[in-house]
Amino acid sequence: MRNYLAMEVEKILSEFPKSKDYLLEILHEIQNKNPNSYIPPEVVQKVAKHLNIKKAQVYGVIGYYSMFSDKPRGKYVIRICASPVCSMMGAENLIEYLEKKLNVKVGETTPDELFTLETSECLGNCAAAPAMMVNLDMYGNLTPGMVDNILKQYSQNK
Repeated sequence: MRNYLAMEVEKILSEFPKSKDYLLEILHEIQNKNPNSYIPPEVVQKVAKHLNIKKAQVYGVIGYYSMFSDKPRGKYVIRICASPVCSMMGAENLIEYLEKKLNVKVGETTPDELFTLETSECLGNCAAAPAMMVNLDMYGNLTPGMVDNILKQYSQNK
């Protein structure tokens, strides 16, 4: 674990009571501070120790929620909504389009580590299907042209 992340983890843990009720908030804070947007194994150990729970419980939460990852990801995580509504409105076509555009499959990161492509069960934006998120930014009513503009915007902010 890099020193920067280790210091951030210690700071984040010190800000929360030692109660498993705060596990989701702690994991979100840690992942958001990690430039590779994931929760490393050594951090899982620290979180489990801080909350006095088993590592398996922390891994269980990381595995259950698609927003969390225990593997390094790109600077920008693209999540395409795979709900029935988004699927009916063309989400599968957008996934295929993004796979070709980024030259990666779902679950992979571009070689320059800029984008990771993922799917999510539901992003809660059914009124604007098909929808996707890039990190915490939501986009809806997407077309390939709109996706191109969104990718260009993030590519310029390397």
